[in-house]
Amino acid sequence: MLKKKDKYVIAVVGATGAVGNEMVSVLEERNFPMEKLRLFASERSEGKTLNFHDKTVTVEILTEKVFDGIDIALFSAGAERSLHYAPFAARAGCIVVDNSSAWRMDPGVPLVVPEVNPHDLKWHKGIIANPNCSTIQMVVVLKPIHDAAKIKRVVVTTFQAVSGTGKKAMDELLHQTADFLNFKELKAVVYPHQIAFNCLPHIDKFMDDGYTKEEIKMVNETQKIMGDPSIRVSPTTVRVPVFRGHSEALNIETEKKLTANEVRSLLSTAPGIIVYDAPEKNVYPLPTICAGRDEVYAGRIREDNTVENGINMWISADNLRKGAATNAVQIAEVLIKMA
Repeated sequence: MLKKKDKYVIAVVGATGAVGNEMVSVLEERNFPMEKLRLFASERSEGKTLNFHDKTVTVEILTEKVFDGIDIALFSAGAERSLHYAPFAARAGCIVVDNSSAWRMDPGVPLVVPEVNPHDLKWHKGIIANPNCSTIQMVVVLKPIHDAAKIKRVVVTTFQAVSGTGKKAMDELLHQTADFLNFKELKAVVYPHQIAFNCLPHIDKFMDDGYTKEEIKMVNETQKIMGDPSIRVSPTTVRVPVFRGHSEALNIETEKKLTANEVRSLLSTAPGIIVYDAPEKNVYPLPTICAGRDEVYAGRIREDNTVENGINMWISADNLRKGAATNAVQIAEVLIKMA
């Protein structure tokens, strides 16, 4: 467990990537109690610098021996590097909060969203997993509903921004949009089809049953985070031509009847949620509204008249913040409170 201190030595691994950059920004914004910040990346990024509290921090090369003296390391360097380096960090007494898929379904590693299951941090063994971005924003909303009425089934369709793939995908959308508007040929490199002015029902690899790995993640991770394998999740994940901010259409079936107003009341008092729901005034969650924010926005809340106990809603969240960086920093904050 983390030793109680006034200030901590924190590392960001994969600091030059989109999520790594966001982790540094979130640490600064939230005034994390920090003695020192260390930044790590691959050899390609050695010597680069990032600003932190009006100081310049130089990026170091990641090796197996850098973790001595580091209290918490926020990893966002991909599954392969996490699988290799996280055990070295844990053996050095550093607690790893990993943003990749590497450890999420390991039964010995807690998968945590602080608004949902902070208690699972009590049994970590040096490595903690940050869930998939689309799962995080969904379970934040599901938690208060499940506590009140027990969720039986969720049908979810995601509308995921290209920043979830990374900077190259964002560049591809930008270039394709410019080329389209200038009547030039569009080149697709990151995705199998053009993403500009298009929707791709294809995120990650297809499995033998026709679902994608992204969809399977949402099923398995939801059940693990919520601590209830009886919750059935039927997902379809879609990549859309949005730079930042994931949205999701949720159809939730519960054992106990909840009215739309009761759901609004539940969500309005739950942590990490903003009820943004006045469609008659064109008020509903949008990626542009949630960008740069840490909350999950919920709206279009209405009863599903085709089932006995059903609720429909639309949610949006910043996938680089609550879907990744902010959730990781919040985990670190809970670890400090528990120390």
